[in-house]
Amino acid sequence: MKGFLRQLKEGILDHNPTLVQLLGMCPTLATTTSVKNAIGMGLAATVVLIFSNLFISLLRKFIPKEARIAGFIVIISGFVTMVELLMKAFFYSLYQSLGIFIPLIVVNCIILARAEAYASKNKPLPSAVDGLAMGLGFTFALLLVSTVREIVGNGTFLGVSIFGKGYAPALLFVMPAGAFLTLGFVIAGVQKVRAVREERARAQARANEETKEATV
Repeated sequence: MKGFLRQLKEGILDHNPTLVQLLGMCPTLATTTSVKNAIGMGLAATVVLIFSNLFISLLRKFIPKEARIAGFIVIISGFVTMVELLMKAFFYSLYQSLGIFIPLIVVNCIILARAEAYASKNKPLPSAVDGLAMGLGFTFALLLVSTVREIVGNGTFLGVSIFGKGYAPALLFVMPAGAFLTLGFVIAGVQKVRAVREERARAQARANEETKEATV
């Protein structure tokens, strides 16, 4: 249980694939014009991450090292196709909104990176949990960026007006330049929080060491 919680914490906070490792920039910039699109893209990528990690881990001993990247892509593309067909059948409006970025999940560097760095070297259950953790981390990053862009750029949240008809939206935030600006500020904020946490941890460690030396 502790290992499961640790993996979730690392995927969402400590090693967030987008805000810390700076992976998956293309869908982050392109699909965060609204919170609805961001959640849809994040959950789609999470499903693909979980199942591709699981199957790659199950088949890791049978995939030749020389063809592992091609094998990983075949497995990933199968699950992307499954997700695309399900979204087209049950969430057609979201499918239309996300457009080409659904099939492009196949080449999302987060998914291929986790397949190569983790799933191909670990057992199935931890690999599936790693996929869940990284997928939730990706979704969290998309949610942060899309919340800022939708509220400031449209004056809405999940399509519901927040500030009323008198609000003059800052249209820059729903444009490509606004995506870069928002992502930059969000990453800077996250890095500041991490730096403060690390400094507090170091200060606590020094205080504990000094206390230990004083009692000796």
